[in-house]
Amino acid sequence: MDTIPEIQTTRLISSSQVEGTPVYNLEREKLGTVDSVMIDRESGQVVYAVMAFGGFLGLGEKRHPMTWNTMIYDKQREGYVVSLSREELEGAPNMNAGAYGELADRDYEETVYTHYKAQPYWL
Repeated sequence: MDTIPEIQTTRLISSSQVEGTPVYNLEREKLGTVDSVMIDRESGQVVYAVMAFGGFLGLGEKRHPMTWNTMIYDKQREGYVVSLSREELEGAPNMNAGAYGELADRDYEETVYTHYKAQPYWL
């Protein structure tokens, strides 16, 4: 089976290179890493970066879906920056690892977009 090459240009990056990228707050504190990128199947729009946060050695780690437009890539840090404190992130909607089905629930999605004060992608 052929493998899909990792693609990176000046403007585009493959999802495999986004996964594992660190996420920092404005105080330069590392909050977690990008666990996965969620894409709307019909529009092709990147909707969420699901961030792994908390826990110890992978135990008790939660996943926080963050609206894609909440994150800004910082070339110097080679990571994404969000304007959230650790406490704000702890209070954000979260889910267990592998529970991505929750993102198919519109009520849950509305909770996520309300928390980040972002325009829902489906409007």
